[in-house]
Amino acid sequence: MRGGTLLSELLALLDTGELAALGPAKRADALELPKLDAKLNAAFHDIRLTPALRDLLRAAIYLWHDHLDESHTIAQNIENHDGSLIHAIMHRREPDYSNAKYWFRRVGAHPSFLGLAVKARELLEKADETDLHSRLVPNNSWDPFAFVYAVEDATHGQFVSKAPLLQQLQKLEFESFLENLSNRI
Repeated sequence: MRGGTLLSELLALLDTGELAALGPAKRADALELPKLDAKLNAAFHDIRLTPALRDLLRAAIYLWHDHLDESHTIAQNIENHDGSLIHAIMHRREPDYSNAKYWFRRVGAHPSFLGLAVKARELLEKADETDLHSRLVPNNSWDPFAFVYAVEDATHGQFVSKAPLLQQLQKLEFESFLENLSNRI
């Protein structure tokens, strides 16, 4: 099953030494665009992907590797809930929180939020984070707006101790999105 292989290759691209920052900071271990493009082109080889799906995957990986402008350029040209999701995450990292919330409103209930809610609940329970759990996963549903507020609180000092956990949640957000897209192949 080629979709499973593609997912494995994409998830491997998320395995960087450091987690992506909640903001726009660039990490030393983030791959540069030519290297990312080579890896993505190899992953996409011999697989039928619509141009939109290929662009979504590329935008997500670019964003994970701190190429916010390049990800934004791609995402803003994909006018559906998937493009809006990448667009929202990019603005959250920018940080432009009000714009991120605007794009999350355009996303609506994205199908990747189902898996994300399960993973987030497990992580937060393991970390004994009842406050974050009740904020981010109320009624076992992922709340992307609450996550924007939590990130904003963490970057402005009130929630700074929670930043590493929020970074882990952000990675789960990317994983869930990539899994959802791969299931469509």
